[in-house]
Amino acid sequence: MEIYKITDKNLIKLVPLFEGWEETMIRSVLQGEMGSAWADSTAHPSSAMLFIADFCFFAGAPCRELAARWIEEKGRFTIMVPQNGQWSSVIRQVYKDAAKPIVRYALKKEYDIFDREKLMKMSRILPAGYEIRMIDERIYHMAGKEEWSSDLCSQFPTFADYRERGIGTAVLFDGTLAAGASSYTVYQGGIEIEIDTKEEHRRRGLARACAARLILECLDRGLYPAWDAHNKASLALALKLGYHFDKEYEAFEICKQDS
Repeated sequence: MEIYKITDKNLIKLVPLFEGWEETMIRSVLQGEMGSAWADSTAHPSSAMLFIADFCFFAGAPCRELAARWIEEKGRFTIMVPQNGQWSSVIRQVYKDAAKPIVRYALKKEYDIFDREKLMKMSRILPAGYEIRMIDERIYHMAGKEEWSSDLCSQFPTFADYRERGIGTAVLFDGTLAAGASSYTVYQGGIEIEIDTKEEHRRRGLARACAARLILECLDRGLYPAWDAHNKASLALALKLGYHFDKEYEAFEICKQDS
C-alpha cells in the first residue's frame, strides 16, 4: 500500500478526518505551520497521520501501513495519539511491547477565563536569587545545550525563527537557566505550552511563575496559550493557573526498536 506525504493545498483534504479533535498541534500541521502529514491518498484520503515535534496523531480509517510509517520517518521516541480505540488496537499490533500506554489530560480551550491580576501575582513570586526574563537569543541557545531544557525551543531551528513565531519566559539563577515556559509548537492564533524546570530547582514555584508570565504575554499579543498535561502534576499546575479540565485520553509512548 502506498503512503503519500501531504503538502500545501492538499492539507485541507485532511481536515474532515480530524474534525472535532480539539488539539492545537493538529492545527499546526493542517495549517502548514509545523510538522508533516501523511495519508493513504492525495486526492481522497481516508486515513491520515500527522507528525509534529515528539507527537504523532492518527485519524480516519485505521491503517497498519500508516502506523508503521513512523519507523521510516522518525524511528525515535514519540507519543502516538490515536483518534479512537480502533487506532489504539493498530498501534498495539504494530509496536507490541514497544508501545507503552499512558494517560494524558486535555484542558478545555476557553477564552476570557484567565484572572490577569492573579497571574501577575503568581509571576512575581520567586525565591531570592531568581529572576524571570523573556527568552532572548542568549537564553534560546542556553536552552538547547541541556537535555532537560531542549524542548523549550527545539521546534525552532534558528533564533530568527523563534523570534519571528515563538514566545517564551525563563527563570535564571546566577546567570544560568533554571526553568522555562515556551511555545512548544505554534498555530495560527496561539501556541502549545512547554514547561521545564531543572531538577535541582524544582518545588520552588519557578514553573508557576514562568507559566503565569507566558500566559499574560500571550494574552497581550492576542495568542491563545493552549495546555495539554502529560501528568497529574502538570494538570494540577494548569488548574491553578485558571484552566479547566476537559478529559483524560489514551496515548502511547513509542521507543525506537532495536534491529
